[in-house]
Amino acid sequence: MARYTGAVCRLCRREGQKLFLKGERCYTDKCAVTRRAYAPGQHGQGRKKTSEYGVQLRAKQMTRRYYGVLENQFHHYYEMAEKMPGKTGDALLALLEKRLDNVVYRLGWASSRAEARQLVLHGHFTVNGRRVDIPSFLVKEGDVVAIAEKSRSNDKIKAVLEANASRPVVKWLELNREAMEAKVIAQPQREDIDLAVEETLIVELYSK
Repeated sequence: MARYTGAVCRLCRREGQKLFLKGERCYTDKCAVTRRAYAPGQHGQGRKKTSEYGVQLRAKQMTRRYYGVLENQFHHYYEMAEKMPGKTGDALLALLEKRLDNVVYRLGWASSRAEARQLVLHGHFTVNGRRVDIPSFLVKEGDVVAIAEKSRSNDKIKAVLEANASRPVVKWLELNREAMEAKVIAQPQREDIDLAVEETLIVELYSK
């Protein structure tokens, strides 16, 4: 499975804001964006003019990196969103939100999407009673996502659950903390997605 293996803090610095790719570290003074609030590289502190295309590209890159999706897969999601009713930008974000790794992160079962992706790959979660180890698996309304029975005593998962016990859950997911399961009760709406990006710029970029 292809994935980005470089330093993730460079991605946040390139986008000029926190993408919360390293979990708890992003909330501390050790965050690279806090310490070095400029783009990485030799010319990172230089003043640059940004074209219309550049603005659109940054919107796409930031969204892609936020969810940890590579270029080809991101473009595939865009093509899927184009065929869906409603606004293409909203549909695109909804598809990304419904990825299993993102759902695991949203439920507080992982401290970052990267950690969620790793936990899914290791088979720690089930969907409707069946183990799913594909991070890109798209959940649908009515699905029940749970921590696998054998994984509930895992020290790492127990530590993550304790650390994120008070994290709020998006309203399209209904979490039962005691049962360690959650139900998808609605489709993700744009107002539920705390992503500071203009998805219309992504649509404009791909529409050229």
